Amino acid sequence: MTEPNELSPSTADHKTGITLTRRSLFVGAASLFVTGCATARPTPAIVQAAATPVRAAPGPTVPPMYYALPDEEFPIPEVKVAEVDPKFWRQEVDYPTNERPGTLIVDTPAKYLYHVLPGGRAMRYGIGVGREGFAWSGRAIVAHKRKWPRWTPPDEMVARQPKLAPYSIANGGMPPGIRNPLGARALYIHKDGKDTLYRIHGSPEAHSIGKAVSSGCIRLINQDVVYLYDQVRDGSTIVVIPDPTKGDLAIG
Repeated sequence: MTEPNELSPSTADHKTGITLTRRSLFVGAASLFVTGCATARPTPAIVQAAATPVRAAPGPTVPPMYYALPDEEFPIPEVKVAEVDPKFWRQEVDYPTNERPGTLIVDTPAKYLYHVLPGGRAMRYGIGVGREGFAWSGRAIVAHKRKWPRWTPPDEMVARQPKLAPYSIANGGMPPGIRNPLGARALYIHKDGKDTLYRIHGSPEAHSIGKAVSSGCIRLINQDVVYLYDQVRDGSTIVVIPDPTKGDLAIG
């Protein structure tokens, strides 16, 4: 006879079978539940929006007068007009004066050069003024002009800047070229038959226009000095207005 607390093998097997079945069902259900979450509610993919490209603000349009000059002996690149205040771009302006047409007037403090035209007009150029450009003021003449000149810094400049010695007058100066400090053209200024060492010349450094620069006389954008060269005759009068803030030497 079986004790009440004892289970018969058949009963134990039966209950064990039920227990295993329930455990299996529980594990299976849990497995289905997890699988069902993954299937029914997938993790959404992270989609990154394409970055909107940042466009640089457009620079000023290059006017035709400042296009490249590829046919020059040394090709002149296009002017980086963004480096030059538009008020210093070449332009014809009203300019009442008692000076005759053809006269050059260098307004040193305002950083402008005027080429007087008939009818109270003038072609105005922005200029950069170097140390030598403050050296004197007064009236003189354009003795002669040169295309693609050699640069021969005066001995006084060489004394201040010994690194320029290879280009001294004694050594024949610097050969012409796009990096030559006199640029594409130069106008040589004489007074009473003597060279004043004052020059109006081109420059590859457009950013220096409208500024007081470290050396040189009166510099223009290369495209501007090429244009001016063709308008000015040898013997033309030049009037240089002094800068009252500089200790320049007035020549009568």
